[in-house]
Amino acid sequence: MLEELFIISQTYLKNYNRDYIRYFLKEQNLTNRFSILIGQRGIGKTTLMVQYILQKYKDIYTTKALYLQADHILLGNYSLYEIADEFYKMGGELLCIDEIHKYNNWARELKSINDTFVKLNLLVSGSSALEISKGSYDLSRRALVYKMQGMSLREFIELKHKIKLPKTSLDEILSSHQKVAHSIINTIETNHQKILPLFKEYLGVGYYPFFFEYNDKEQFVLALEQNINATIESDLLAIHPALTGNSIRKLKALIRIIATTVPFTIELKKLKTATGISDERTLKNYLKYLEDSGLIKMVQKDNKGIKSLQKPDKIYLGNPNLYIYKNANIGTIRETFFINQLSKSYDIAAPKQGDFLVKNRYTFEIGGKNKGYKQIKDISDSFVVADDIEVGFGNKIPLWLFGFLY
Repeated sequence: MLEELFIISQTYLKNYNRDYIRYFLKEQNLTNRFSILIGQRGIGKTTLMVQYILQKYKDIYTTKALYLQADHILLGNYSLYEIADEFYKMGGELLCIDEIHKYNNWARELKSINDTFVKLNLLVSGSSALEISKGSYDLSRRALVYKMQGMSLREFIELKHKIKLPKTSLDEILSSHQKVAHSIINTIETNHQKILPLFKEYLGVGYYPFFFEYNDKEQFVLALEQNINATIESDLLAIHPALTGNSIRKLKALIRIIATTVPFTIELKKLKTATGISDERTLKNYLKYLEDSGLIKMVQKDNKGIKSLQKPDKIYLGNPNLYIYKNANIGTIRETFFINQLSKSYDIAAPKQGDFLVKNRYTFEIGGKNKGYKQIKDISDSFVVADDIEVGFGNKIPLWLFGFLY
């Protein structure tokens, strides 16, 4: 059994290793004995697991680490527990299991492995929608859960043009954005590139590392459509098996409507009518499933009570690349980029004035290069975030700069 699995593991270690190291592996040391990595399909979880093994053991032929795909055909003959048992007895130290949500009874088996083999390290990946604490096999007290993002604008430029760029912080942007922007622009222009065209390209193709497997936008869009469909038809269905074919169609209808609508104060009755969803509770569940999967992002109104969590103020797609449908609004894409880049580290709310409230303190108004301060002129700690400008002035900050937060 192990011989076959090691051969498969070595193949993955060889084929999925990449030279470029993403932010996640630089920020997280993954030293906990049991770690669960969640993230949207296609953002690079497999590559990260492979890189982590090779950083730790330096050799694709190591027998100390074993990489498994949870839905691989060979696993149909053995349980994860049986594999872990034999691997541990042979001196195994690190068991990595990818796409765990595709394995039946995964929580029960992981709990048993973790509790039995106390010197075996577990690194597991799964869908963003993975429910770690669901049911009687609650893993939330045993495992550290890490959420991985797609590529930032900074990472996209580094990977495509081999330009080493520093990340910045929100505090640095708000206090010294001109200085930070000039420094980044100088580095980019030294390498014969311009920031605004790179930013426009990123909005279309830069969030998913698999773009570089095609390096062609038309092929990437087809792959991204397949990625969206697989998230709904495969990942969500694996996590929520009660979903039916009709449910899947309505989830896809929700995605299309959100993709082609300017963000608005949500009227659930109209959304139900447009999608053919009969009751409000089902609609709210579907929206939660889509947000958990990373396909949408819901923004709540500021300073509301607990009940407001059931009804979002605005709904966006999860990242700018997902606006592959026709008639996507440029204002919507700008706002999506902003909340996507900041939501990794900050809670974002919809204030009474302005577009977004961050850290319950800073108010941001998003727009084009001619955007003014009219909507937020009387609000302290408020900023205009403008597209199509390289460098800002005063409280007017270039939109692209928020792509350097990670």
